[in-house]
Amino acid sequence: MVHERSSRPRPSRNGNEEDSWATAEQGTAELAAESWSALLAPRLAQFAGVARNEHVTRAAYQLAVPQSTLSRAMVRLEEDLGVALFARHGRTLSLTPAGRSFLGSVERALAEVERAAESVRVDADPAAGKVAFGFLHTLGSETVPGLLRTFRADHPRIRFQLVQNYGEAMIERMRAGGLDLCLTSPVPDAPDLVARRLDEQKLRLVVPDDHPLAARKRIRLAEASGELFVTLEPGYGLRRITDALCAEAGFTPKVAFEGEEAETLRGLVAAGLGVALLPPPAVPRPGVAELTVTAPRAVREIGVAWIDGRPDTPPVTAFKRFLLSRRGQLLPR
Repeated sequence: MVHERSSRPRPSRNGNEEDSWATAEQGTAELAAESWSALLAPRLAQFAGVARNEHVTRAAYQLAVPQSTLSRAMVRLEEDLGVALFARHGRTLSLTPAGRSFLGSVERALAEVERAAESVRVDADPAAGKVAFGFLHTLGSETVPGLLRTFRADHPRIRFQLVQNYGEAMIERMRAGGLDLCLTSPVPDAPDLVARRLDEQKLRLVVPDDHPLAARKRIRLAEASGELFVTLEPGYGLRRITDALCAEAGFTPKVAFEGEEAETLRGLVAAGLGVALLPPPAVPRPGVAELTVTAPRAVREIGVAWIDGRPDTPPVTAFKRFLLSRRGQLLPR
């Protein structure tokens, strides 16, 4: 299978990243059309060409390589495999049983190379590529949809793979290559990451609406030292922040329930099962009262993180710049 294409990206190590992609596009525009499999797996593509034609001269012409080069490549391939792939009859060839078996596997492999090459090229397209973006569950109902709507006003064809999870899980997925960048809290500090603070969000003490504290507007967190708390599970950023704020207020919270999602905790509070430190809800929840914490200062920082030194595709670069431009404006006020 032959694909006509105008370019083969070769990102430069120097200068602006988007400019380097553009330069690569221009610098390869005059290359002859060729298949990705011939480029990335030449010996397999050469074997397939000879096998289909059963003639070295015709295959050499089709593949645009010298006949002598192609003949030597086939001999070397047989030597490397230790198997005769062709029976030779003067200028013509026929496949041996081993060669025919090998051809079936090679054609499937070359087709997969073609699909893989086209997939990564499509994902890196500056106008219509893909961004794998992770974010906290608490940012999913309002903050992230608003960000994406604003970004896509200028980049309508860029696609997103969205992943919601807690911070540590997203960072591990990012390290494994499954995410390009993520919004998380607290802002991580690790030698392999780049992290930038974007905004901060006030946390409130959420109590049942029939609780003795429910009539209050403000509270010092130490006043809740005797309460049962419902919290996220250990490992979640908001759990670490809750534990740290309670320690700063002089107590260790007595945890009655642990969950995985903030709105579930709010429901547990409404059911009278405890109190919680939570960010504001996207929509007011009946059955609870939300108190401003005056001491200690109860906030969580929201930041964006990515892997240090990992090259970005143009769509990721554009979205990263957009997020950094939203410093102080990330969250609804």
